[in-house]
Amino acid sequence: MADHSLTSPSRTPLRSPNASLSLSFPFLRERSRIWEEGKEQPLPRDLPSPLPTKRNRTYSATVRAQSSPVFKGVCKNFSRSQGHGFLRPSRGGEDIFVHISDIEGEYVPVEGDEVTYKVSRVPPKNLKVQAVEVKIIHLNPGTKHETWSGQIISSSS
Repeated sequence: MADHSLTSPSRTPLRSPNASLSLSFPFLRERSRIWEEGKEQPLPRDLPSPLPTKRNRTYSATVRAQSSPVFKGVCKNFSRSQGHGFLRPSRGGEDIFVHISDIEGEYVPVEGDEVTYKVSRVPPKNLKVQAVEVKIIHLNPGTKHETWSGQIISSSS
């Protein structure tokens, strides 16, 4: 029935269930360093982001965010290359994280832009919030703004 010529990843012969059981340490498990001998460990930049983005937010979190009230604030900072920034709420309190996928409109936000946004809780503990459905309502006068396509414009008062 069974092929007795099979070997395990550690190159030791596999035994049939009727043979006496012997264990050796460390156990060979999938995803362990021993199991994947020739594979390099992933770099931190290659790991998936734990932050919920518009693409990976659950349906229920999206519905909750859409039903939340609209708040006003000012862009504190935003890095297009890093893909995130922070908003300063006009009502005061802690700065609110914003991901690049949650910005709506044609301009990349810069410091001083007035925005409206809704909030969504950040799992797994739901203690922090992030801004979603962010819309620039007033460009900061006297600053250069970039469109998502790369065109640069100057905003005047």
